[in-house]
This record gives sequence, C-alpha cells and structure tokens, in this order.
Amino acid sequence: MLPLNIIKSTAAGWGLPLSDDILTRFDSYAQMLIEWNQKLNMTRITEPGEMAVKHFLDSLTVLSAIKPEHGATIADVGTGAGFPGAVLLIARPDLKMTLIDSSKKRLTAIEDMLGRLGLKAEIVHGRAEEFGRDRAYRERFDIVAARAVANMYVLSELCLPLCRTGGVFAAMKGPSFESELEAAKSHIAALGGGEAEIRAFKLPGTVGRHIIMIKKISQTATIYPRVFAKINKPE
Repeated sequence: MLPLNIIKSTAAGWGLPLSDDILTRFDSYAQMLIEWNQKLNMTRITEPGEMAVKHFLDSLTVLSAIKPEHGATIADVGTGAGFPGAVLLIARPDLKMTLIDSSKKRLTAIEDMLGRLGLKAEIVHGRAEEFGRDRAYRERFDIVAARAVANMYVLSELCLPLCRTGGVFAAMKGPSFESELEAAKSHIAALGGGEAEIRAFKLPGTVGRHIIMIKKISQTATIYPRVFAKINKPE
C-alpha cells in the first residue's frame, strides 16, 4: 500500500536505515489505520503517498533530530492516530513509549493496531495538563514530542512539565514558526526550558518541516501546568 521505497530512501538520507521488517510493519499499520478510519475519524490523510510523507516520514524526523538512546522514555502528547509515537515505536521497539490523547476511542484503536504488530505502548487517556500535575508522569520523560497544532506558548506549558531535567521537548512544526517561538521564549524559560535548537527537514513534495528542540535545564515551577483555559490565554 505505502510507497515503501520513498520512506526507505528519504529516511536513509537522514541517517536512518530502515529494515524490510520495519517497512513492512509501517505498511501494516497504514492498512489497519484505513480499516479503523471506516469506524472512527482517525485521519483525513488516506492516500498512500500522502500517508507515507505526511504521517510516516514526518514522524521519523524526531528520530533523526534527537537520536534517542536505547530504552529512552518518550511521551507523545496528543498522539491522534499514533503520529509520531506509533511510528517511532515501530522503528525503535526498544523505546518506552507513552501515548497521551483525550480521545479514548482513538487510543483503543492504536492499542489494537500496535498489539497486532506485537508492540506495546503505555496508553494514557486524558489531557496533557492533567498528567503534567500527576506525580507519576511529571518530569518523567527523556523526550516529550508533540505534533499538535497548538502554538509554542501552549505546547510548551503542556509538554515541558512532563520532561525530566536534561530531557528534550520536541515540537514538530511547519515552515512558519518563528513568530510563535519568539512570543513563547520567556514562557519557555519560566517553565525550565533552554534555548531552542531547530532542525529543518525536506519531505518529498512538501514545503518542509522543522523540529524545535527545547532542552529542559531546570525543574518546572509547581504552578505549571495551569488549567487549559489559562494556558490558552497568554499573559
């Protein structure tokens, strides 16, 4: 179904060699996602070529930009249909993956799809700001990734409280991110984040993607994260 040659060659150019087994699992996940999409609104992208680029390759940019250590703990905030988290887990089964989403039905679908591939992730139903205040999840993860459409101010407050000191918050963004990153700089610092490091990627047939990497340099103050209504209204 997926044009696996495009995924393989593009990823190789980023320093990510993918085995045939990994590529076959990508294809199986895509087919299962189409099946689930007939029951649930999992994704609006269903054309194989688009899925390969906008879901699978886009997700793989995280592995190229950060290169997680063996057994690293990763949280995917607002995983949706499992991107990037499920793709990262298929490519790197050693990762300890936690998938967070407010849609229980989508998480059920992802758990089913990963299970059929022989993979297991921690499935967490709820809102990110709730888990950022939960001692079981707060400042626990090596990497916290988000492909959500929220701006950097909001994403930072949702994600940095989950990230351990020394870990990395990775925001996946399109070509226009500079103004929102600039507007969020002081807030990122207040949350314990350092200077942003940016890695650009050219996806086939697209205008390009960016990974904004924020290293957690100090603990997040206990007042964060706030309730979402307050997070969504920058001071």
